[in-house]
Formats: sequence, structure tokens, C-alpha cells
Amino acid sequence: MLPKEFAPWESVYYYFRKWKRDGLIEEIHDTLVEKIRISFGKEPTPSVGIIDSQSIKACNVCEGDVGYDGGKKTKGRKRHIVVDTLGLVMIIVTHATNIHDSVEAREVMRALKYKYLTGIQKIFADGGHLGELIEWVRIQYGWKLEIVKMNETHKFKVLPKRWIVERTFAWFTFHRRLSKDYERLPESGIPSSSYP
Repeated sequence: MLPKEFAPWESVYYYFRKWKRDGLIEEIHDTLVEKIRISFGKEPTPSVGIIDSQSIKACNVCEGDVGYDGGKKTKGRKRHIVVDTLGLVMIIVTHATNIHDSVEAREVMRALKYKYLTGIQKIFADGGHLGELIEWVRIQYGWKLEIVKMNETHKFKVLPKRWIVERTFAWFTFHRRLSKDYERLPESGIPSSSYP
């Protein structure tokens, strides 16, 4: 349900679909990210990214790309994101939760390369991205994929760079509409990046 200050839902949905189809939503997002980065004294294009995924429950009307994450006991979708060092979203790919992070990360990296043709040098990741993905990223794109793992299992410790992507997920869940996936189709939720 839209707040009463909005136009009729049919009008809002019409423009949402049109802007989404024409790539205008991503264009607006990318322009705002560049302006924010410049205002913080950073280059417009990031050179470092931090990747992670978040499993979220799907409501009963969700269709397609819904799976079961046995580790988190969650039926739904997974948001796979890469953020810059400010926590601003660079890329989002939505997929079923039953796909392992190291497998779907290849699609995320392809989308990232398409969007940021130059500039990326290093990606920080958690232990879910271990394995042959590190070498694959180096060979395919020339980026360094650095795994940041916990050393002491029973003590809390802020992990370098990893806290930034976790904070971005926290920002998502501050908003009720993003705490669960209410969208029938994955394309209507948090914008997934499109690339050839």
C-alpha cells in the first residue's frame, strides 16, 4: 500500500516499470552515488568493493527464484551485493537462497565488471567466497579477492572492511518493506543489475 501522499498506485507502478525497463532507475542511482563519493573527497568510481549476501524470507506470493537456505533455515531469496568503502551499493543481484555464495558470486562479478569497466582493483569477501573463486576472479578480471575471516570464534571482533557491507544490510532492514521480500517477481524488488 502506498502512502496517501503518493499518486494513485497505477500511475506509480506505470512509471516504476517504465523507468526500470529503460534503465533510468540505475542511472539515477549511479549519479547519486558518484555525487556522494565526490562530496566525501573520493574518486567518482570506486577501486575497492566489499561483497556479501543476505538471505531474506519471501512472502507466499513470490514466484521464481525462490529457494531454501539450509544453513539459515530460510525459504526465500538472497541479495548478493557489492558496496564501496562508504557502504554505498555498487551492484545488487537477487537470486534463490539455495545457490551458494561462491557460485552466484561469478554472476555478481560479471555484473560488476560490466558496470565498472575500469577502476576496481580489490574485493573483500567473507569465508563463503573461498575456493577457486579467488583464482577465477584474478584470471577473469585481474582483481584481487581478499578473504577476511574470523580468527577467534568465541570473541567479537570488528573485521576490516567487512563491517561496512554488514552496515549496509542493516540499513536495508531499517525499512519494513526491505526486511522481507514482498515482491511477486525478483525484478520488482531491490533493483537487480542488468548486463548483457
